Amino acid sequence: MPDLNFMVEDAEVLEYAAVPSLVFKLRVENLEEEAIRSVSLNTQVRISASQRHYEAAEQARLLEVFGEPHRWGQTLRSLLWTHTNLQVPPFSGSVVVDMPVTCTYDLEVVAAKYFYALEDGEVPLEFLFTGTVFYTEEGRLQASRISWEKEAEYRMPVWLWKEMMDRYFPNSAWIQLHKDAFDQLYDYKVRMGLPTWEATVEALLRASEKEVER
Repeated sequence: MPDLNFMVEDAEVLEYAAVPSLVFKLRVENLEEEAIRSVSLNTQVRISASQRHYEAAEQARLLEVFGEPHRWGQTLRSLLWTHTNLQVPPFSGSVVVDMPVTCTYDLEVVAAKYFYALEDGEVPLEFLFTGTVFYTEEGRLQASRISWEKEAEYRMPVWLWKEMMDRYFPNSAWIQLHKDAFDQLYDYKVRMGLPTWEATVEALLRASEKEVER
């Protein structure tokens, strides 16, 4: 019966994708002798947030995710980033395959908030694998399950995330609003004769600061 091991060797921005995407270079190795016909692989990708240091500016940005820094001993925890499905082609011994991961800049999503908060360094990632491996034994097609015990770790450079988002959203960020909130914002923009959304938000911030100063 096959015994698969997994290792993430590298990561890069996926070229020519319709949405922001990274591709992880995943090595799949069979520790036994069977030739693998295919693998239907399901992967859960998690952020091991407690496995790195955070500067003061990063701690401030992560307030909404983990709370006050003095409580991080209780609140700093692993975060679910995403799930992926991948079909691994036939191989003997080992093979390196591309594992695409689509990404979002929606700051309502916890993982996106986490990535946005980081200045530099690395993101400690944990990959948890399961699925089905198909192989041939005595001339017959066989199938066996891959348990969640199969894991891999990878420390992704923060600059890679920033490079990807800069490519798709140069010098900009993205937020989602409920329609009623957008309608109010749009009405304010029109009434004030403001030329851009940036000018609209800046005007509201200045008005808010003046209220606080009173």
